Amino acid sequence: MRRAVIKLVIKLAVAIVALCAAISPTEAEVRILASPGGQVGPFLDLFEQVRASGERVVIDGPCLSACTLVLSIVPDSRICVTRRAVLGFHAARSIDGRGQMYAEPEASQAVLEAYPAAVRGWISRRGGLTSRLLLLRGRELAAIYPRCR
Repeated sequence: MRRAVIKLVIKLAVAIVALCAAISPTEAEVRILASPGGQVGPFLDLFEQVRASGERVVIDGPCLSACTLVLSIVPDSRICVTRRAVLGFHAARSIDGRGQMYAEPEASQAVLEAYPAAVRGWISRRGGLTSRLLLLRGRELAAIYPRCR
């Protein structure tokens, strides 16, 4: 169990470093190349900083789980997607002291309500947030967010 928690923390740290490394003041954009998600708190903090900075977010690869919170925090007008972009959504969940995962229905509802209407509608048409990963990509994603130039 301890080893699994350490691996999770390392994955989260790598994802955050990758996101932060993509911040380029000369380009004024944050490029998400690959984020598996992780603990919500660090993502909320990072995306609040991005929102306050005025930088544009380029989703250029997988943005899964907690990474999708960028859609709730950064204005839609400052988000664009490339052909490689994939957004992955699932229900909120936590891990108890014994390492067992359990559902967080209230958190799932709060997250769903925070997403922009077009994203909420897409998720709802696919059965809502469940333990199953829903992947939004390609034409469906480009119908919601503009392609990056």
